[in-house]
Amino acid sequence: MSEAGYVEGKNVTIEFRWGGGQYDSLPELAADLVRRRVSAIVTVGGTETALAAKAATGTIPILFVTAGDPVREGLVASISRPDGNVTGVGMIFFSLGPKQLGLMRELLPNVDLFGLLVDPRIASAESQADETEAAGRAMGQRVLVLRARTEREIDAAFATLVRQRAGALLVVGSPFFFTQAHYLITLAARHSLPAMYFRRELVETGGLMSYGTPTAESYSQLGNYAGKILSGFKPADLPVIQSTKFEFVINLQTAKAFGLTIPSGLLAIADEVIE
Repeated sequence: MSEAGYVEGKNVTIEFRWGGGQYDSLPELAADLVRRRVSAIVTVGGTETALAAKAATGTIPILFVTAGDPVREGLVASISRPDGNVTGVGMIFFSLGPKQLGLMRELLPNVDLFGLLVDPRIASAESQADETEAAGRAMGQRVLVLRARTEREIDAAFATLVRQRAGALLVVGSPFFFTQAHYLITLAARHSLPAMYFRRELVETGGLMSYGTPTAESYSQLGNYAGKILSGFKPADLPVIQSTKFEFVINLQTAKAFGLTIPSGLLAIADEVIE
């Protein structure tokens, strides 16, 4: 936004609202911003946040960052011509399951069963689970899909993984799982379950590996669009930006704690190796 000449506290005021991973609070948070007659609503945290804002207003510009398909999920009519009052940035977190599974198999070729942790409230979660299961069948890899939307259900999912003797875990992108990052990483370490995550931030805080779209770049693009909206552009004039960049991050310290040696092939293709 600063590149467009907007600096918080000088010529723009930003009203923050935080749902804390509780999706049922989103409609009221969005309604509150509409009552305040804000100039634009910038939503983060996935499709559900953007849909709540869209349901609250058909006139105030809405900008989103989503990991799903914004057309299929009802946010915009078209990627190139959004129409209406909504546009934003599409981050590719879903449809990455086969690639993430392949990377984990390269690290752990002898593991018979991989767990896949999904937040069922995320619109694209089931398609992610289906794609990953299909990729597993194609490569002769068993995949156990588990669903969690509360901390208690995360505990139950890990108990099932231990009981089924899973050897690794893939965590599907979810705002809730992001808020539970420390808890997930702690449980993975406690149960000796090497895990693949969807954002680099989880690896920076102790997770083993991640593969996904760089979030910093997507949020920078979102801020650029916010500046354009404040300068008079209409959402319908701004096509949805599709992120095409991916990053693979490995935490060597965590690998050592798991007693794992990262193959040279994985180290060679990693975008960042955290020592």
